[in-house]
Amino acid sequence: MRRQKILITGASSGLGEEMARRFAAQGRDLALCARRVERLESVRDELRAAHPGITVAIRELDVTDHDAVIRVFGELRAELGGLDRVVVNAGLGKGARIGTGRADANLATVRTNFVGALSQCEAALGIFREQNAGHLVLVSSISADRGLPGPKAAYSASKAGVSALGEALTAELAKSPIVVTTLLPGYIATDMSGRAGDSAKMTATLDDGVDAMVAAIEKETNRAALPGITWRGIDLALRFLPHAWTSRFV
Repeated sequence: MRRQKILITGASSGLGEEMARRFAAQGRDLALCARRVERLESVRDELRAAHPGITVAIRELDVTDHDAVIRVFGELRAELGGLDRVVVNAGLGKGARIGTGRADANLATVRTNFVGALSQCEAALGIFREQNAGHLVLVSSISADRGLPGPKAAYSASKAGVSALGEALTAELAKSPIVVTTLLPGYIATDMSGRAGDSAKMTATLDDGVDAMVAAIEKETNRAALPGITWRGIDLALRFLPHAWTSRFV
């Protein structure tokens, strides 16, 4: 099935912006959301100029505001004349060692990455259940496989919540016309991964990372660790091997 009308959150930079470029090049109509509306306007203008036949709608959105998520998704559905796919991508990568006086950073990350993702799922599935069709995509992380120590603890916990939510919805909707995909990216070169200090040797280029994400989305795979066989192997190791064997990975 061709999903023509696609909503992407966190589309003002990084993975969301690049996914928007890929789908625009395929002739898809887009609804793009982010907090930085000026950046969204720039992305919209770029995509419209490069692909004049598509529709690109934008809205400012803070995904931690549940009422705003419901309202904005509804507005964008009306503007595009429907929604076929929603990519729950908005996220934060900041964090601090728990108990060191920076609870603000950890709470902001959890509210955005997990509670915000739940709000987006509520809005998207409300639409999909009504129309009895749709594709929900959750962008989690390999860090969801194992609780990470130090400043990444809250981030990995938030992404574990996203993955668990994806698994639950996949099971619930398995026999329905609604498809759920959970993506678990490893290190991909974005501003957020750079700030997190991810290993350069393990980091895929933004192009390679987004190519793998879009390919998995288009296949409508239920769960995909990516990009490449390396991250699929790490995913399996972190989930199934004893902690004593895999502690060096984290």
